[in-house]
Amino acid sequence: MKVMQRLKPYIFAVAGLILVNVLARWAYLRWDLTEDNRFTLAPPSVQAVEQLEGPVVIDLLLDGNLPPEFARLRSEAVLLLEQFAQHHPDLYYEGMDPVAEAAETPEILDRLQEMGMKAASVTTEEGGRVSQEVVFPWAVVNYKDRSEVVPLLRNQLGASQEDRINRSIQNLEYAFADAFTRLGIENPQSIAVLKGNGELEDIYLADYLSQLGKYYRIAPFTLDSVASNPGGTLEALSRFKAVIIAKPTEAFSEGEKLVLDQFMVRGGRSLWLVDPVAMDMDSLRNQNGEAPAVGRDLNLDDLLFRYGLRLNKDLVADLYCTQIVLATGSGNDSQYNPVPWVYHPMVFSAEDHPVNVNTEALRLQFASTIDTLENPYRKTILYRSSPRSRAEGTPRMIGLDVVRREPDPDQFMPGSLPLAVLVEGAFQSAYRNRVRPAELPDFRAEGPDNKMIVIADGDLAANQIKDGRPLELGYDQWTNNSYGNRDFLVNAMNYLLEDTGLINIRNKQVSIPLLDAARVAEEQNRWRLLNLALPLGLLLLLGWGLHWLRRRRFSR
Repeated sequence: MKVMQRLKPYIFAVAGLILVNVLARWAYLRWDLTEDNRFTLAPPSVQAVEQLEGPVVIDLLLDGNLPPEFARLRSEAVLLLEQFAQHHPDLYYEGMDPVAEAAETPEILDRLQEMGMKAASVTTEEGGRVSQEVVFPWAVVNYKDRSEVVPLLRNQLGASQEDRINRSIQNLEYAFADAFTRLGIENPQSIAVLKGNGELEDIYLADYLSQLGKYYRIAPFTLDSVASNPGGTLEALSRFKAVIIAKPTEAFSEGEKLVLDQFMVRGGRSLWLVDPVAMDMDSLRNQNGEAPAVGRDLNLDDLLFRYGLRLNKDLVADLYCTQIVLATGSGNDSQYNPVPWVYHPMVFSAEDHPVNVNTEALRLQFASTIDTLENPYRKTILYRSSPRSRAEGTPRMIGLDVVRREPDPDQFMPGSLPLAVLVEGAFQSAYRNRVRPAELPDFRAEGPDNKMIVIADGDLAANQIKDGRPLELGYDQWTNNSYGNRDFLVNAMNYLLEDTGLINIRNKQVSIPLLDAARVAEEQNRWRLLNLALPLGLLLLLGWGLHWLRRRRFSR
């Protein structure tokens, strides 16, 4: 009887543990006590995964024997998928190691490359030996008969491997929620890509439009019929929710401007990428290595002026710039060297608006400045040049000999020049109280709240081409650097079309505390001793305490 009395607490403890485990199978509870709600999905993320009806299978290619940084990235991805699975009971994930499977099926690596999933090469050092390892930081979300590729590793210009992993961890929720959103879109909005005024050819817009095509319907649109049927042209354009005007080189007629004006007044969103100055790198590829930069007359000044903007016919020269590659020597002695080019500003985000938060630096090419004018509209400057920049008037000669001269920082003033501006408000027609160039059956002098973004660089949306195929927007094949052009422009269109859910997920800040390397080196011996001695000391103390209790109990 006494034995049962002594065992009763242990029996109750075991029974309690069994009961808790049984209840845990039917009810899942967790509390996120982190300051930044790191382990709590944003409402748009939950909405994105809950809209999918049916099984969702995720192939996590980041598996196998991974370097420590990528092992941490994988564990964070698994933890995130477990959170998504709580909101979608038919969501499953499984790990795959493409490198190991390639030993039996070599063509698997080719298939991954064709799908755009490139391997990442990682340099590891252990025991004084340096080795190269290949990992695939990707996932594939499969839903019904469709699949979406999810990049797990986020590139960051000039960042260390650890910084890239930390930034990638911050981006994981957005990456998966973005894939779920794309898979769940049933009735996408329509976007018109303006043609007919010398805009960028399709191959130069291929990567940007392919990204937008994951969310929206994309179609070309010309204003050729404005002269004969302005009302019909406006009616056709009004079927689109937004229009992209990417680097026009031919002047707009008054009738074309009227149609665009009425499209915006009626609520149509617009993304303008305009070069007020005619200049590009191809113009410098001549014997003298120089060419004149002259203002380009697009006949848009009065239209944009009424919306509170003035695009100046100047060029921004910035000490914080990207590089171009120049060849020196001839024949077999030729060398290709990257050199800074002040007319290609590298513009960093102030991260003060949902459109520009968590985006990498942009690469602009022969950009101009924008003046904001006083009027009732709200204007937000999304990007500025660096504090060491200046505006150079045109016409002027631009030559490659600039790279041979040491720049004087004091000459690059005043800096912080506006390059991209968001305009919001209830738009009023630029042709209000003016003689109109054409009669429209339903002219509107003012309309509802609207948005437009104007960028004084047409090449911001232009991807490079290699072997006749478009490259990723923002990637420079000559210097092997990647910039944030694509993310910013996708964000811009998401914001214009009020798809703010994805933007809010991208803007979620996750704080990843890092160890102080100097303090670790200084205090490592003390902490090692503490980690070894403290557990042993606690065990000895616990053993002595139990021994004392047993002696006291049985001595009676």
